[in-house]
Amino acid sequence: MSKLSSFAVLAVAFVATSVAANTASAMDPYLWPNNRARLYPWHGNYAHSSYGAPVAMVVPPTANLQTDWGWGVGSSRISRIDHQFGRDYPGPGPFGGGFMMTPRWPHDTTNFGVYNVRGPW
Repeated sequence: MSKLSSFAVLAVAFVATSVAANTASAMDPYLWPNNRARLYPWHGNYAHSSYGAPVAMVVPPTANLQTDWGWGVGSSRISRIDHQFGRDYPGPGPFGGGFMMTPRWPHDTTNFGVYNVRGPW
């Protein structure tokens, strides 16, 4: 009986710790885009040819995904829209530029320098 009771105690302890670990690691899935947006910039490597800098195209705040089209076999893909438009522009920073201009023969829609950003409303 002592082996059976010790096994029961271990089983109860294992179940209790696994349930406690699952509830402690719960996270609101609506906050995931905000957490991902802090890790990388809202723009890509290309600048808009008319402005010389990346351009934000504001889309509705309920938009979560975008389709990027490429020229070639299997070049379309779906990516997330994590960044949200804000009015807190701090002014020009010391590290501007460094963007590539639109190539003569673009091979992807990201080469045009226009990037989707969700609206604030």
